[in-house]
Amino acid sequence: MSGPLKAGLLALLLAGFASPAGAERLVSQVSQEEVSITSSFAGATLTLFGAIEPEAGAEQKFVEGPYHIIITVTGPLQNRVARRKTNEFGIWLNTAQVEFVEFPSFYQVLSDARLSDITNPITLAEQRIPLAKQPQAAPGVSWWDADAFGPQLVRLMEEKGLFKLNENGVVFRSDTFYFAQVALPSDAPPGPYLAHTYLFKNGNIIAEKSDGFSVRTIGFERFLGLAAHQQPLLYGLVCVVLALFTGWLGGVVFRR
Repeated sequence: MSGPLKAGLLALLLAGFASPAGAERLVSQVSQEEVSITSSFAGATLTLFGAIEPEAGAEQKFVEGPYHIIITVTGPLQNRVARRKTNEFGIWLNTAQVEFVEFPSFYQVLSDARLSDITNPITLAEQRIPLAKQPQAAPGVSWWDADAFGPQLVRLMEEKGLFKLNENGVVFRSDTFYFAQVALPSDAPPGPYLAHTYLFKNGNIIAEKSDGFSVRTIGFERFLGLAAHQQPLLYGLVCVVLALFTGWLGGVVFRR
């Protein structure tokens, strides 16, 4: 056997001994698969919990950390237009605007430590985890306009409580069991939500898991929402008639 071939086989043998006997996987679940919105809805809190286990079929019977967890919760995606108002001769007018595509209507990041302590900025940017990475400008928008309007759009979403970063949001109850709580505000947008969990070890992503849940309106609120979208003209006429009737009724009552 030649020298180079012998050296190559030896390297492969050593690599086989050095590689781990198995890999980790995430087993996770959401406490509720559906959140119902009624007229008295004041928000809701969901619990995400999970465990770190050896990969199915792996030879190893246990896993060894330390581990870190980052969870992103993304609400329904939509196109959003950010506008700039300026004072033109005493009148505030929209003078510039930028459209962003696939923009989350809700976005929350939860972790068990500071993001900068878990991994490097490049990995975070590649996964589009930071709040600032959510705006994606529509085709044709210059990077200058996107860079000017994007952070302001994120700031407005943070002020509304729809965007949030909680670097103490994930709690480890043991070396391998964790949980996190996601707070939905009273004006949480209806639609599908995705909770994506990243498992980190030594700064690298070693496993991922996605869990979904939905937020939807029920009862009379659902009827109004469907009517407004499916029959906008009829819905508008009914609202005008109701407003006129309410005004007339109020005048009759107070006249007496």
